[in-house]
Amino acid sequence: MSKTFSIGGIHPKDSKFSKDKPIEEFPVPKRVVISMNQHLGMPAVPVVKKGDTVKVGQLIAEPAGFVSAPVHASVSGTVADVAPYPDFLGKKVLSVVIDTAGDEWLETIDRTHEIKHEITATPQEIFKIISDSGIVGLGGAAFPTHVKLTPLEGMKAEYLILNGAECEPYLTSDYRLMTEHAQEILIGGEMMRRVLGDVAGIIGIEENKPKAIEIMKKLTSNYLQWEVVPLKKRYPQGGEKQLIDAVLGRKVPSFSLPISTGAVVQNVGTAYAVYEAVQKRKPLITNVLTISSSDPSIQKNYRFRVGTPIREFLSAAGAMDKEGNLSRAFAKVVNGGPMMGKPVSNLDGPVMKSTSGFVLFTSKETKRQEPGECIRCSKCFQACPMRLQPYLLYQLALAGRTEELDENRVFDCIECGCCLYSCPAHIPLLDQIRLAKNVSLKNKRKK
Repeated sequence: MSKTFSIGGIHPKDSKFSKDKPIEEFPVPKRVVISMNQHLGMPAVPVVKKGDTVKVGQLIAEPAGFVSAPVHASVSGTVADVAPYPDFLGKKVLSVVIDTAGDEWLETIDRTHEIKHEITATPQEIFKIISDSGIVGLGGAAFPTHVKLTPLEGMKAEYLILNGAECEPYLTSDYRLMTEHAQEILIGGEMMRRVLGDVAGIIGIEENKPKAIEIMKKLTSNYLQWEVVPLKKRYPQGGEKQLIDAVLGRKVPSFSLPISTGAVVQNVGTAYAVYEAVQKRKPLITNVLTISSSDPSIQKNYRFRVGTPIREFLSAAGAMDKEGNLSRAFAKVVNGGPMMGKPVSNLDGPVMKSTSGFVLFTSKETKRQEPGECIRCSKCFQACPMRLQPYLLYQLALAGRTEELDENRVFDCIECGCCLYSCPAHIPLLDQIRLAKNVSLKNKRKK
């Protein structure tokens, strides 16, 4: 029987149009812009300079602390610049720009397609390779993986949960990984399970992915340490706290980390990256993303090099006109899914390690109704998976009452968009709450 979380949630159309599209290798770009802000925490510090020659997989930036991660070259060629460049939002961030020349990889990287099943590295060696390879969470937040594999003092991991829910509409990159590279995901998960101290392993997959469930159940049938748990199709099933609630029946307390429940959650894409790092000595320089829309001709899954301009994916998918502009058929490009993603304002911005996809919407699909007055229906409260009061947070945000926002647990908001989706008055609840969180965070840092 499928499991699910106990509070709130909604049921948007999943629109998994690209689920049957195999992963395609995206062509090596002529130039990459690799941001130093590839992860949550301190930005990486460049160790290369303009004019340096680099190979694929070579270290180009060191971590700035424990909560940070190294960055590696995704192409071979010459460093053209080390300077601030605009990201997909147009915000300038320190980046290393590389002009591609050929495709020369470090000799230490195993580029064969043979699956290496035997794990010979010790837990300590696995941990170091994960840290040195710049692996971050690929489920959205891009939290450095080695940090999550280091439980806080006084806390002990009991479970490793691999997140295969992929509940965000349109996106199918995780699904394609599970159907095409399930064995590698399981090996990567097994490595992280050992690092955590031989804890129990669980793989949670939403029931709208029966093929992935079938494949993973077959693979884990000989592993006593692993269990596949089917999950009900319910958004945001893939949220860390919701996933822990669903598979373990444990709730993460307010202002607490998931490890407080004895669980560590890692995305299936992260597990695949761990496999490649440990077994193939390949740092995190590639990932898989989805390009999707309601147009059947623009539905793809690509394996990409980090730093590739967004424009190139849209062009390859057929979403650009002859002049190199976004086709008039589309009004908006969203980085990520429609629920938690953000609109792209700079098509020349680069993709990141954790980029999961881009969804294109027409004018009709993006047209918003004018917001009305709150009718006190409480639908936003009922939909909120964190049991917050979005209508109250919205009013406090408008009034700039920062202390009361904190008292009402504004930082427990996971920005899933359930409140906005369920509001019959079309009030931009999430937009204002997200803005208030950013302002409050800046004020706290100043203090």
